[in-house]
Amino acid sequence: MRTTAAVLATAGALTATQLGLAGSASASTPTPSATASKVAPRSAACPIDIIYTSRFYIGSGGWVTGDGLYFGLKNKSNKSFKKVTFTVTNVKNVRFGTAKAKGGKVTRKTSKTVSVHTKTLKKKASLGVRVESRLLNTRSYKVKFSVRGSGWNCAVNQGTWGN
Repeated sequence: MRTTAAVLATAGALTATQLGLAGSASASTPTPSATASKVAPRSAACPIDIIYTSRFYIGSGGWVTGDGLYFGLKNKSNKSFKKVTFTVTNVKNVRFGTAKAKGGKVTRKTSKTVSVHTKTLKKKASLGVRVESRLLNTRSYKVKFSVRGSGWNCAVNQGTWGN
């Protein structure tokens, strides 16, 4: 009876650990590519949402398959904003390859930083970048987001993504 309880307790702890990890971004090793976008929670005063890839697959050499990872922001306001720059910076174990802008222009691209800029972020519009990415360690990686622009009350630092 005691061994059965110990086995069930261990299985329950393992399941709880697995469920706790399920909320973060997930990387898998099969070759087929499947991506979905997830929206990060923001403060009520900030009229933008950060959008990022939530599911992706890793190919050979640690490269993300398909077109890479997508990071962006979405204007949830009915107001336009001027001179908006969205920057994604490596914090841990991520390297960037080719970057393609969506809704703007890539203004800075290094192996550790990608920035995209638009003169006017129109109401309900998006600004983002799809970037080929390599994860140096698939179990531990992180990038941070920063947003600059005029006409809103958003902090420059908009948080991180990864695990």
